[in-house]
Amino acid sequence: MSKGSYDGIFIVGAAQSAYAKKTDKNLHRLLWEALNCAVESANLRWRQIDGLGVSSFSLQPDNVTTLAEHFGFEARWLFQGLYGGASGIINILHAARAIQAGDAEIVACLAGDIFNTVTHNELIDGFNGPLRDYMAPFGFGAANGVFALHTRLYMDKYGAKYEDFGSLAVAQRQNALRNPNAIFYGKALTIEDYLNARPIAEPLRLFDCVHPCAGADCIIMASERVAKDLDVPLVQILGGGEMHNYPAHDIYSLRGGWEAFRDRMYEQSGFCSHDMDFAQLYDDYPVMEFIQLEGLGICSEGDAARFIRNTDTTVDGDFPINTGGGQLSAGQAGASGGMIGVVEAVQQLRGEAGERQFSCRRGLVSGYGMVAYGRGLSSSAAILGQA
Repeated sequence: MSKGSYDGIFIVGAAQSAYAKKTDKNLHRLLWEALNCAVESANLRWRQIDGLGVSSFSLQPDNVTTLAEHFGFEARWLFQGLYGGASGIINILHAARAIQAGDAEIVACLAGDIFNTVTHNELIDGFNGPLRDYMAPFGFGAANGVFALHTRLYMDKYGAKYEDFGSLAVAQRQNALRNPNAIFYGKALTIEDYLNARPIAEPLRLFDCVHPCAGADCIIMASERVAKDLDVPLVQILGGGEMHNYPAHDIYSLRGGWEAFRDRMYEQSGFCSHDMDFAQLYDDYPVMEFIQLEGLGICSEGDAARFIRNTDTTVDGDFPINTGGGQLSAGQAGASGGMIGVVEAVQQLRGEAGERQFSCRRGLVSGYGMVAYGRGLSSSAAILGQA
């Protein structure tokens, strides 16, 4: 096993609970539903799971330990991480290392929350000390206010237009029309709809902003010893990484940290950015997808708008992005925003994506989160491929 390699570890299952704008179910039930479906997709039994990782903003007063009790797991390894939208990928990377070290053999990686617009804004107002003490008292508009400034800065610096961001949002909605679990399933979006939508925080319009919802996502990971006997399609982690507080001395940066580890990630995988068949990007706002495209080396700095103008990013196109609709059209279930792209990537690579399935062998998943005073503090990414 080469240094930094994730050899011998396989993703053997993936699933979501139903995504909904409103629900009568509690969070534990949604997490259970995602986990139960993922266990079935892995052809495993619950009692075989000996590791559990969870990311959730609203699990309190419970935590991963009491969740293991609730589910009846005798766990040898537990992980609870809150890195916002970077959490899901960080969870699976840490779980892979735990399995390699022999600390667990089968790990369930869970994420989920029950959110609406009110609870989402309340969370952001007290998200951390800087937001609570220096921004919330002035009515900063929560995440919409922060990323409106990012969007304007990006437009002024690189010349991106409203239509560029809109093209990405419209393409993702086209993908969501093939995803029955998207909250905007069956609701088409045109560029005219996007441009004429009501303003939220200049220059953001309605369809630039994620739509909080209720839901949960789960990934099941296993050692090679277990995986080879399961008779299910296997997915490998070919490379990955995480970065926090980068760049440390630029609190309002249009970078997120991917460039700090992407070369190592590609070297681990044996592939380059141009070898990817798709990207599942963290899409709380289109501008962050632009920044990820650049940070991951899919296009050069400041060139994302041109890339989007010249690329069909639907599932029928040249380079599919967020093939299930992403958070902008499928919904953002809190911490599940960092896992929804991983589940979608695994289902695509396993050939289980239904009407939105396209031919692929490997692709990128990327996460971003923990918004502070001027930017998100955590980034993550991984390259997943068919085994």
